[in-house]
Amino acid sequence: MTGPSEDAVREALTGVIDPEIRRSIVELDMVESIVIEGGKVTVTVLLTIAGCPLKDTITKDTKAAVAGVDGVAEVAVVLGTMTPEQRKEMKEKLQGSGTRDIPFNRPESLTKVYAIASGKGGVGKSSVTANLAVSLADKGLRVGIVDADIYGFSIPGMLGLSGKPTRVDEMILPQVAHDVKVMSIGMFVPPSQAVVWRGPMLHRALQQFLTDVFWGDLDVLLLDLPPGTGDIAISVAQLLPGSELLVVTTPQSAAAQVAERAGSIATQTKQTLAGVIENMSWMEMPDGTRMEVFGSGGGASVAENLAAALDQEVPLLAQIPLDTRLREGSDAGTPVVLGGPDSPAARAFDTLAESLRRRSRGLSGRSLGLSPV
Repeated sequence: MTGPSEDAVREALTGVIDPEIRRSIVELDMVESIVIEGGKVTVTVLLTIAGCPLKDTITKDTKAAVAGVDGVAEVAVVLGTMTPEQRKEMKEKLQGSGTRDIPFNRPESLTKVYAIASGKGGVGKSSVTANLAVSLADKGLRVGIVDADIYGFSIPGMLGLSGKPTRVDEMILPQVAHDVKVMSIGMFVPPSQAVVWRGPMLHRALQQFLTDVFWGDLDVLLLDLPPGTGDIAISVAQLLPGSELLVVTTPQSAAAQVAERAGSIATQTKQTLAGVIENMSWMEMPDGTRMEVFGSGGGASVAENLAAALDQEVPLLAQIPLDTRLREGSDAGTPVVLGGPDSPAARAFDTLAESLRRRSRGLSGRSLGLSPV
């Protein structure tokens, strides 16, 4: 039997993606050797760290890729571990050498960064963040979430994540759920443990999430902010000056008034206000009517008043209805946009994601590095 060529095997391995880094194992120099003996192929793969939690996935995907090559009758995968020098080379390939900066501030970055804010707690800001992220990813975008609500983190649970992220020396790999990359302080502390930090520590934690985490090339980064206009909101404006605000409110007049304060921070931070999202807008009844549990008009009022205050257009981007399946999905770690795609809430998130997807990752205001001749 004629065995396969090494080039054919290596080409097949380019389709094996590291589940955490989201790059080919060939590109990452994880393929140490390929040994071909007739129809048997033995591939030695170097894991980034000993005891890599996804080694079984890498092994399975490697076997499947090589088994599809003509002439292969048997596949064996041997796992090794990168040396410190090899890890350093891989990190430099991914992040570059020298001082780490925030990749989303680089002139060549086309990532749209949205900070999802609210004036008060309990308006569903985190469930909006989780479902919007998954809906954007479902449309083919590369999406990440920074759970910046350090005190009240909830994103990991809403997306069904547990355990700690993998560290490759100083580089942290975000966990991935439903094709969304996620980083949260909740991945480092027990669920019942309170985080008791003051402003400088909060700022440093957020900075590490942006500089030490390997995000790769994202289309959209969402930051789930804590309620109000405190330290984290100010830090986001300082660390990510190009970020845009999405303000979440409910229809209730009292909640809308507080939401306006969260949006008006843009006058001081010079951020752009991308729009307003009204959550819990109504409940659809079995007979087709709508019950406006929290009143009506809050979202439109916030958008109108902020537009006047900021002298810019502030659209009401979406009205998300009350939906039991949304709450159930959040508790189960499966967002409603996946678990109940035909539900009223899921359809509203789909509309919201589509409106944001159409917004260009434009080059307006960016230096192109060109000079006249």
